[in-house]
Amino acid sequence: MIDFVVHDEGDSVGVIVVEGVKAGDEISGWVMDQNVDIKFKATSDIPIGHKLAIKALKKGDTVIKYGTDIGKVVADIGIGEHSHVHNIKTKRW
Repeated sequence: MIDFVVHDEGDSVGVIVVEGVKAGDEISGWVMDQNVDIKFKATSDIPIGHKLAIKALKKGDTVIKYGTDIGKVVADIGIGEHSHVHNIKTKRW
């Protein structure tokens, strides 16, 4: 079963596609462009449709999703951590 999807191996986040991901869960993902499966341990609860860090990200780093810059990290994010508005902000403002 796939718990999250990633567009490209260069992305830094994936998107959770199932309900109920809890901290400590072993979750499986699919990197679509390379047709590769990856696994991580979720380090926080993550709602469906939200992002999961698949690389460690430091404050100031650029977040890549679907091969596109979606913003900057405003608080360090560890692998497997919920990645959303509390630690990623747009660069537009």
